[in-house]
Amino acid sequence: MRSWLVRGLGMAVLHAIAEVALAKATVYDPTGLTTARIAVIALLVGAAALWSALDAWLRREDAGRTWFIASLVAGPVSGVLYVIGRAIFVDRTGAEELWPAISGGAAFTALLVLVPAGLGLFVGGRLKRPAEAEPSKHPRPSPRPRAAGD
Repeated sequence: MRSWLVRGLGMAVLHAIAEVALAKATVYDPTGLTTARIAVIALLVGAAALWSALDAWLRREDAGRTWFIASLVAGPVSGVLYVIGRAIFVDRTGAEELWPAISGGAAFTALLVLVPAGLGLFVGGRLKRPAEAEPSKHPRPSPRPRAAGD
C-alpha cells in the first residue's frame, strides 16, 4: 500500500475520532470544553509531527511529498468520517453537513496535518540515526562458529 495512503487514512481516522468525541462531549457541556479542545488539537499536532519526524529520522524516500499528499487525503476523508460518526453517535446529522465538512473542515484538517508534518520532517532530518552513531571504544564480540559435534 502506498505510504501516503496509510498516513492520510491514519490521520483522517484520528482526526475524525477526535472531532466526534468533541461533538459528543459538547452535548453534555456546551461551554466548558476549551481545555479539552486545546488538548485534542495538541494531540493531533503531536501525532503528525511525531510520525513525520520518524519518517525523516528513518530517511524514508520522498517523505515531504508523501506527507503533502497524505494531508490532502486526510482532509476530505476526515470530513466524511466526521459526518458519519456524528450521525451515528451524536445527533443524527444529515447530508447537509457533508459539504461544510469536506470544504472548510477539510482545509483545516489538511493544514493541521501538513504544518506539523513539515516541522517533524525538519526536526527528524536533523537527528542522527542509531546506525550512524559513533562507534564505541570496545568492539562488540562476534559469535564463533560452532563445531559440528556441539
